[in-house]
Amino acid sequence: MNNFNDKINLIWQIAESLRGVYKPEKYGDVILPMCVIKRFDEIISEKKDDILKAYKLYETIPEQSQEELIKTELDGLDFYNISPFGFDNLCDDQDHLKENFIAYLQGFSSNIKDIIAHFDFNKDIDKLAKNNQLYHVIQEFNNVDLHPNKVDNQTMGYIFEELIRKFKENAEAGDHYTPREVIELCMKMLFMGKSDEIKTKGKVISIADFCCGTGGMLSVGQKYILEQNKDAKVELYGQEINDESYAICKADMLIKGQDTNNIVFGNTLTDDGHKNKHYRYLISNPPFGVQWKKEQDFVTKEHSTFGFNGRFGAGVPRVSDGSLLFLQNMISKMVDDESGSRIAIIFNGSPLFTGDAGGGESNIRKWIIESDMLEGIISLPTDLFYNTGISTYIWVLTNKKEEKRRGKIQLVNASDFSKQMRKSMGNKRKFIDETQIKDIEKIYKNFQESKYSKIFDNTDFGFTKITIERPKNLEELKDDEKFESLEKKDEIAKILQKIEDEKLEFSSKNEFIKYLKIKLKPAELNLLIAKDTESIPLKKDIKEYFEEEVKPHLPSSWMDETTFENIGYELPFTRHFYEYKKLDSFEYIMSEIRDLESSINDDLKELLA
Repeated sequence: MNNFNDKINLIWQIAESLRGVYKPEKYGDVILPMCVIKRFDEIISEKKDDILKAYKLYETIPEQSQEELIKTELDGLDFYNISPFGFDNLCDDQDHLKENFIAYLQGFSSNIKDIIAHFDFNKDIDKLAKNNQLYHVIQEFNNVDLHPNKVDNQTMGYIFEELIRKFKENAEAGDHYTPREVIELCMKMLFMGKSDEIKTKGKVISIADFCCGTGGMLSVGQKYILEQNKDAKVELYGQEINDESYAICKADMLIKGQDTNNIVFGNTLTDDGHKNKHYRYLISNPPFGVQWKKEQDFVTKEHSTFGFNGRFGAGVPRVSDGSLLFLQNMISKMVDDESGSRIAIIFNGSPLFTGDAGGGESNIRKWIIESDMLEGIISLPTDLFYNTGISTYIWVLTNKKEEKRRGKIQLVNASDFSKQMRKSMGNKRKFIDETQIKDIEKIYKNFQESKYSKIFDNTDFGFTKITIERPKNLEELKDDEKFESLEKKDEIAKILQKIEDEKLEFSSKNEFIKYLKIKLKPAELNLLIAKDTESIPLKKDIKEYFEEEVKPHLPSSWMDETTFENIGYELPFTRHFYEYKKLDSFEYIMSEIRDLESSINDDLKELLA
C-alpha cells in the first residue's frame, strides 16, 4: 500500500506541475492517458525486440491480419508497439519530440490506438508542445516505475481508480462519476444472498453495466468478488457513449487484465453492443431525466416491431426521461435459469410514479411488478452526488426471488443515513460511511417491518383508474356557449335541475339518456355529462369501492365500465414513510413572536443608546 500511495503522490505532483497551462479540473486530460500509455510501455518493454522481429515477419500483410499474426507470434500478447521509440529514449531527440511521440503512439496495436483516439489526446500533445511542457511530462513519467514486477495489475487498477476519483471529483462533469459509497451499497444489494455462489472455487461471474462511464461500478464489482474468492474469474462487460469515459474504462479494463472487447463504444438505446447476450449481475447509474428524442424513432420502432422479443416490449416512457428504457434493456440481458440474475440501478424519483395508467411508464412498472421482478427500493439521502442534490433511489430486481420475498416488495427509507462532509464537492455535501452502509444492508436483509422498512404485496402498488360520469348541474353549464346555443336548453335545464334537487341516481349512461327523453346528438349529450377519474386499489372490489366511496358523495354518478381494464402501477415511496408532526399551538407561536419582538427591541435600544 505504501507503494500505491507513493505512485499516486508522484503522479499527482506531475499533474500539479501543469498549473498555468491547464486548470486543475483539466489535469486528467493529460495525466490519465499518460498514465495508461506509460503502463503499457512498461508491460511490453522487455519484449520490444521480439515485437519488432514479429513485425518484420508480417509488415507487408494488411493490418488486421497482421495484428492477429503478431499476437500469435508473441504467445497471444494482448497489445504491442512496433515503434522503435519508448519512454526510455523519446527525450533523446528534443527537436523532434512531438513528431516522435506521435509516431510512437501510432505504433501501438489497434486496441490501444482506439483508447488513445477516444481520449482525443492529440490536441493535448499540441498544447503541451506549444507550452514547452511535452518534454517535462514525458521525462517525469519516465521516472514513474509502473513495471508489472513492481506494480501488479490489481495495484495498478487501484492507482488508476484513485486518479480517476481525484480528477473526476473536481471536474464539473460529475455525471461521469458515481460516489464510491453509493457503489458500495449497490454491491451489497447486487450480491445479497449470493455468498455461496460467489465463493465457489473457479466460479465464472459476469458483471455488466451498459452506462458504464469510467468503469467505476465494474471495478468495484470485481474487487468485491475477488475479496471473497481470489480464485473466481470475474468477467466485466460494459457500454459507454462518452468518448473520454469510454477510453478511461477500456484502459482500466486492459490494466486489470480484462478482455477489452467486452467494453463497447456507442449509444446503448440505439446500438445494442451486447445483443443476445446475458449476464448474471447487472448494475447501472443511467443519466437522470435525460431526453431521448434523438433515439425516439429507433426505440419506438423496436418496441412496435419486436415487442417482448426486443428490449422495450413493456412500453416506452415519455420522451423527456429515458430512465426506464435503460432498465428494460438490462432486464433483457438477465440470465433465465435456476440462479437467475440480479440488477441494481440508480434512479431519481421520476420512475417511481410518473405516467398515468395505460401510459408508458405505468405499463413498464406494471410488467416489472406483475412479473415479480422488483425486489426492493432504497431511498438515499439527498446531496450525495456531485452534479445533483435531488433524491435518488436504488432499485433492486431479480428474476429469481427467494421464497420469502415472492409476491412482495420491500421499501427501505435510508434518507437519514448520512453524514455531513467537511467540505462540499459540487452538489455533494453528504456521504454514507461504512457503518451506515452495513446498517442499511442489515435492514434490507432482515426483511422485516420497522421504522425504516416497509413490506408490501405486489398488488399494493396497483390500481384501476376508472372514469366516473354524472349529469352536469346548471352552474357548470351556464357559462358554456355551446349549451346556450342548444335549441332545447330550457327543457334540458329543467331536467338537470330536477336531477340535482331530487338527488336522482343512475346506474349507467344509457339510463341517464332514457331519463332525458330528448333526442340529442352525441356531441350534445357529451356536453351534459361531467367526467372524472378515480384510482381504485387493486385489492378493492371496483363496484364495492364505488358504492362506498363515490356514490354517497355523487348519487347521480355511474361508472364507465369500459375503463375497468385500465390498470396502472405507481410506487409512492414518500407517502409510506410520512410521519405526521403535530403543529405548535397558536398560543405557543404567538408567545415565540412576542419574545422575538422583545429581543429585537432590546437590541435596538442598545444600538441607539
